Amino acid sequence: MIERIKGSAPTRSRAVVHNGLVYTVAVSSDKKPDVYLQTRLALEAITRTLSEAGSDKSHILTATMYLADMSKKDDMNRAWDEWVDRNNAPQRACIGATLEGADLIEIVITAAQK
Repeated sequence: MIERIKGSAPTRSRAVVHNGLVYTVAVSSDKKPDVYLQTRLALEAITRTLSEAGSDKSHILTATMYLADMSKKDDMNRAWDEWVDRNNAPQRACIGATLEGADLIEIVITAAQK
C-alpha cells in the first residue's frame, strides 16, 4: 500500500509512505534571504511531516540538501547541526542547485517508520 500525504499543489505529495519508508521534501515557508532561517523552517516542516507519517528525525536514513549558494553552507550546517539527532546521524549530501523563486534551501529526506 502507498500512502500519500497531500502537498501544497494538487500534483505533488508532501510525503509518500511505502514499505515502511517515508519520502519527504520541504522548503521554508518564509522566503527571507537568510539560509540559516530557511533551513530551520524547512527542518521544522520535516519534523511535522515525519510525525504525521509515523516517523521522526531519529529514523532518518538519508538527507539531501539542495543549496542555492554554496558559500552559505556553514549557515545551513549550523541549522542542521542544531536540529539533527546526533545519536542517529543519517547519511547526508549537500548539492549546489538553482532553486525556484526566493528558495535558498530544499531538503529531501528518506526515513524509516517507527
